[in-house]
Amino acid sequence: MAYASEIKKYKDKDVIQMKAGRYTATIAPFLGSNIMSMVDVENDINFFRKDESLSIEELQASAEVYGFPTLLYPNRLRDGILKCSDYTYTFPIVDKEGHNALHGFLHKREHTIVEATVEDDIAIARTRYVYDDNDPFFVTFPVKFIADYTFELSDEGMKYSVTITNKSKRQLPFGICNHTTINAPFTSKGDPFGTRLFVTIGDKWPLNPRNLPTCDFLSLDNHDRQYLTGSMIPVKHIIDNDVYNCETYDVDGVPFRGAIVTDIASGNEIRYEVDNNFKFWVIWNDLGEKGYFCPEPSTWMIDAPNLPLPGEESGYEELAPRESKTVTEKIYSVIK
Repeated sequence: MAYASEIKKYKDKDVIQMKAGRYTATIAPFLGSNIMSMVDVENDINFFRKDESLSIEELQASAEVYGFPTLLYPNRLRDGILKCSDYTYTFPIVDKEGHNALHGFLHKREHTIVEATVEDDIAIARTRYVYDDNDPFFVTFPVKFIADYTFELSDEGMKYSVTITNKSKRQLPFGICNHTTINAPFTSKGDPFGTRLFVTIGDKWPLNPRNLPTCDFLSLDNHDRQYLTGSMIPVKHIIDNDVYNCETYDVDGVPFRGAIVTDIASGNEIRYEVDNNFKFWVIWNDLGEKGYFCPEPSTWMIDAPNLPLPGEESGYEELAPRESKTVTEKIYSVIK
C-alpha cells in the first residue's frame, strides 16, 4: 500500500496531499487547516463537501461550510459578548438577525505548514497558527495563543487533534467546535433518501428565537429519537440547530461517542468519533437541499461564557497562562 504526505499546489496555495491505504486526504492550511477533502477511493466514499469551482477567496469567505473546519469560538455569542473571569470582550456582530457573534475567526486564517512526512504506515501533516498582535482581530481580542494541528492518515482512517496553548498573561477561554460538512449521499450513486444518521445525543437544549439556549431541557420527541435509532434522514428536510448533550453509547460492543452515517443500499458507513472533551452536539443542514449536513461536536454550549450555569454544565472553561489543552477526533469508513 502507498503512504505519502506531500506539499502540493491547489490554485496557487500550498496544501498537503496525504495517502494511506484506501484513503486520500487534502489539508488546506490557507483555509484554517481544513481537511478540504477525504476519500475512501476503493469504496467510492467522499466524506466532505467540496466545490472545485470556487476561488480561494470564495472558499475563505465561506470556510465553515466546506470540508472539515475547526471553529474557535463555537457557534454564537449573545450581542458579541465573551465574558471571562478576568475581562469582558466584545466581538463583531456577524449574525445580524439574531445580533450575535458567530463562529470566531480561526477557520478563516491562513495557517503555516510545520511538517508533511510519513512514519511507518502513517501519513502525517502538522500545521500551526500563531495568534498575536499581527492578527487584525487582536485589537478586539488581545489574548495571544498558538493553535497546533496534527493529521494522521492510516489504514484506519484520519485521526485529528488540535492543541491550544495560552501565550498570554490573561486567561484564555477554551472552546472548540468542528463544523463538519458530511456529504449526503456520500457515494457517487447514492440516494439522499437512502442516507441515515445516528448520533450519540442526550438531553435536548431548546433555543430561543435568537438561537440561544433557554437552559430548560426538553424531553426527546419522535424527531429527536430518530438520531438514537439511526433512522434520521439528514437531508431533504430542514434541520435547523438541533442541540443536545453529547453522550457515549455502546456500538458493536465497544464505547462510541460520535456519529454514524449509513448508505442504506450498500450498508457502508462513515463513522465520526470525538473524545470526551466534546460535550455537546449541534446538528444543522443548511435548509436541507444542498447535499450535506453538519453534525457539529462542541466543547461548550452555544453562548457558554454568558449562560447562568456552572462550567461543568455549559462546558465553559479557561486556560491559564502557558496552559495547553488538546482535543482529538477520528473519521473513517466501515465497509459492510
